[in-house]
Amino acid sequence: MVSVIACSLALALQRPPNIVYIMADDLGYGELGCYGQQKIPTPNIDRLAKEGVKFTRFYSPSPVCAPTRYSLMTGRHQGHANIRGNTEKGGFGPNDPEGQFPIPKTDTTIAEVLKKAGYQTGIVGKWGLGGPEPGETPMDHGFDFFYGYLCQRRAHNYYPPYLWKNHQVDLLMGNRPFNAHQKINAPLDSDEAYRERFAGADYAPERMMEEASKFVTRNAKRPFFLYYAPTLPHVALQAPEAWINKFPLEWDPKPYLGEKGYLPTPRPRATYAAMIAYLDFTVGEIDKALAKAGQRDNTLFIFTSDNGATFTGGMDRAFFQSNGVLRDGKMSLYEGGIRVPLVARWPGHIKPETSSDHISTGFDTMATVAEVVGVKAPKNDGLSYLAALTGGKQKEREYTYFEYPEANSQQCVLFERYKVIRPNLKKSKDLIEVYDLTLDPSESNDLAVSRPDLVKRGLAVFQKEHRVNKDFPLPGIDK
Repeated sequence: MVSVIACSLALALQRPPNIVYIMADDLGYGELGCYGQQKIPTPNIDRLAKEGVKFTRFYSPSPVCAPTRYSLMTGRHQGHANIRGNTEKGGFGPNDPEGQFPIPKTDTTIAEVLKKAGYQTGIVGKWGLGGPEPGETPMDHGFDFFYGYLCQRRAHNYYPPYLWKNHQVDLLMGNRPFNAHQKINAPLDSDEAYRERFAGADYAPERMMEEASKFVTRNAKRPFFLYYAPTLPHVALQAPEAWINKFPLEWDPKPYLGEKGYLPTPRPRATYAAMIAYLDFTVGEIDKALAKAGQRDNTLFIFTSDNGATFTGGMDRAFFQSNGVLRDGKMSLYEGGIRVPLVARWPGHIKPETSSDHISTGFDTMATVAEVVGVKAPKNDGLSYLAALTGGKQKEREYTYFEYPEANSQQCVLFERYKVIRPNLKKSKDLIEVYDLTLDPSESNDLAVSRPDLVKRGLAVFQKEHRVNKDFPLPGIDK
């Protein structure tokens, strides 16, 4: 009896686990070594996978930035979300309004839940859910500390004139203002000419990595939640010269002139690889900070991405097999747009070198974190994937729903191995496709004609889960 009481007391006094949640920007399913990448080394993230679990069917809530970040923060899927697209406040000029459609103050965020539970909460990287106005910043939504970009449009430049630190501007004195969307008609004379025109001295990812590590260090004596949202490898293609030079010259027979948006660069493939390699480096540095603080073993460490790899800005998706065998990429509800990597480590709780094919998504994170901490989450659409992380008996949902009002306007639903998708509602709401993702992960064989039962089930879910949002109507469905 005494030993039971002593054990219970020890558990009660045990410090709650820290949570580090890293979400890369536009990183494709196939861009990590542990997911099959052959050209770009990612040793630090690969080590996380080896020391923990790798998910093979983890999904971003949306195929673009802002709605995925909203769903992560609130636990709501996109049919119920208050933010469903990348609606901007302004343009790219220095005097244009900064920020995106703001997260409503009435929404409860994961940071607010954890702060109430006694956690120090920090976000380093890209916010993308409002601007600098009162009520729109991370500090207005449960975060104690913020460093990075408020506006995802400003985040297109890795050498910005400033970043935000809480409510204040942090000037990067080595950088000058310039538009991150430029096109040139002919190659410049030298690599140095490109750097002089399209780079600066202060690389924002380095600054953000340093601030993330400092956050870990100064909160070593109390439980903390670090949401690290680096902009890597989202275009524009910009990286330090030393990192670009790690990759072969022969990769780039010709420069990128900006003809598909963003900034020109003399070595587009090498630069993109350098950005992913640098992303991996930042993950390793944060892990080192955890170890130095003595908190590595008491931290649930999760790494994932906000959507699939992009198609623009000089990035060569086919060269890197960025989304593996998956169809399409960013801005699409086919697998390449929403199936993303997720690896997690939690010593003593997650068995090393394991994998899970449990279907989960970013909007499940609220429920998962709440279960880890032992608190009640606000009403949301998520299903905790803690059991899948730790090797327990995982509850499965009947289906997983997605929608995306931009691009062609799309809906899809996952029924375990099957996907039902409306890929182009602007063209026709009657265009419906069905795929067996187990046998056909590249979505090349449409089964809609032979599986009318799945079409019927899919239509029922589409009608049930989509709620009209006047700010983000679903073209082809909403009037």
